Amino acid sequence: MMVYAHLIFLSTFLLVSVTSETFDAMEGEALVIKCPRWSSSVKVTWYHMDTNKIIPAEEEGSQIFSLERFLWFLPTSREHSGNYTCVIHFSNNRTRSFNMSVQVHPYKQGVCFPSRIRYPNDTGRGKVVCPTIDNYKNATIIQWYKDCRPLQGQRYFKGEKYIFINNPRKEDDGYYTCRFSYTHKGNVFNVSATRIFISKAKHSPLPPRILFPKDKDVIEVELGAPLSLKCQARLGIKKQPMAVVTWDVDNIPVKYLRVSRFHEKTHSFEGREQDYYKETALHITEIKKEDLQANFTCVAVNEMHNTRATVTLQLKAQLGLPNVLLIIGSLVLLVAIAVSIILYQSFRVDIVLLYREIFQPYSIKDDGKIYDAYVIYPKNHTNEANFVEYFVYQIMPDILENKYGYKLCIYGRDIHPGEDTASAIEKSIQKSRRLIILLTRQLINCKEHAYDQHIALYNALILNDTKVILLEMETIGTYEKLQESLRFIIKQQDESSETWEYFKRI
Repeated sequence: MMVYAHLIFLSTFLLVSVTSETFDAMEGEALVIKCPRWSSSVKVTWYHMDTNKIIPAEEEGSQIFSLERFLWFLPTSREHSGNYTCVIHFSNNRTRSFNMSVQVHPYKQGVCFPSRIRYPNDTGRGKVVCPTIDNYKNATIIQWYKDCRPLQGQRYFKGEKYIFINNPRKEDDGYYTCRFSYTHKGNVFNVSATRIFISKAKHSPLPPRILFPKDKDVIEVELGAPLSLKCQARLGIKKQPMAVVTWDVDNIPVKYLRVSRFHEKTHSFEGREQDYYKETALHITEIKKEDLQANFTCVAVNEMHNTRATVTLQLKAQLGLPNVLLIIGSLVLLVAIAVSIILYQSFRVDIVLLYREIFQPYSIKDDGKIYDAYVIYPKNHTNEANFVEYFVYQIMPDILENKYGYKLCIYGRDIHPGEDTASAIEKSIQKSRRLIILLTRQLINCKEHAYDQHIALYNALILNDTKVILLEMETIGTYEKLQESLRFIIKQQDESSETWEYFKRI
């Protein structure tokens, strides 16, 4: 199974993409963005990426201006949402740039502070410092809030830039917002900054990273056809108390859209090194023309920050086939046939084995089967099972279905809650040409085997109706602890069989 282990690692590596850091602000408040400091002697230039213009120093009446490593918005407005870059100029003529994305949220009377305007917990000992207040000279805190309610009580000691919670308990965990005022040239501006507080953190957040999709990806679609947009992000080490991966359509969360065509489905899992991942799929039952003009944005949020990746949709190109192209295509086909014959003569054995294992299912017509394979895997909530489920739900569909065109039947995806589970499993296995059984130490040591495993082995051994493919997800070693039916199947796949010879070559 080394090939599959490498496939998993390579797929994860290739899906990683870097997105710009995002800052959220409330409309009508002040906002300052800080460029990372390298040295007091370096020069910093700010650019508006959408217009490619330099942002100058403050002028009379200007709302956006730069001051050394800071970019100021006094105050913010919806039009300020966009992308900005700070460029650091070093003395040796080298430069380094950092991309920043600003999203200004509209102010709504009586609505809680936007949930995305937050900063990570900096201590678990009871001291909560007002975020970003040091960026504003002579700022004055007006009010502290906990979970959007004014903070009151004798257990809270209020300092100049912080509050101290006496003997913090579990019920003190939550979101603490400081509202402070800042005066600039006689004009007073308000600022809201929220920090999550956890009394005894047992996890480690990381800057959220969206693994896929890539920002600015363009996805080809067909009008009237369904579509599933998947977004996966790494959010920290171990399970996170604040971990959100969701989809926005034109900056409006899907859950707030009154569109019955859009549905979200989320699941989370832990990978290697206890990295915590979350994936949300946006299912669109029918693509319409207005979807081609919309921006679909995946938003990943944890205690530390949030980040985004936006994709758009476009129609698949409709290619014509004039006579000239038909002639050229025929010539290319003849050349391809000639090359194929030469390759076949040279690698006949390998090609025959590969053809029989991969393409034979599609040569079978009217056999009453719907699926090419039914996948059996251990189902529980251990780290091992989470890894196996990621392989089943992500890697196998991406490679076997999306790339090679096979059709898999996977419990939990194609058999839904609410159905008669036993009947649905039995019918699905009977309508599958193959059984793929993922072997793990967990499956070997399990005393009680799943219903689908019993039905599958019955069809394979008693009815002799279904062929079995066994995949070792990890080194098993001896098969003595396997149930007798699985040992019998392995014994059947001896070295003289084509199936066993093919997997030996892998």
